[in-house]
Amino acid sequence: MAVCEISGKRWMNGSKISHSNIKSPKRFEANIQSKRIFDIESGRWVRVKISTRALKALNKKSLREALGG
Repeated sequence: MAVCEISGKRWMNGSKISHSNIKSPKRFEANIQSKRIFDIESGRWVRVKISTRALKALNKKSLREALGG
C-alpha cells in the first residue's frame, strides 16, 4: 500500500460511473513517488516515498520542517 511518509496521503474509495450510469467500486491511488532527498541538517541523502504535492511543499520547507520536527 502506497502512503506518503511526509503528509500521510493514501488511496481513497469512490465509484467508477459508466456511460449507462452503472456504479462500480474504484480505488483512487495517490501519486506516490520514491525520491532521494538531501537533508541539509544531517548532511546525507534520505530515500522517501512521497506524494507529488508534498514534494512541491518541500521546495518551500526543509525536510525537518516538513516532518514536523
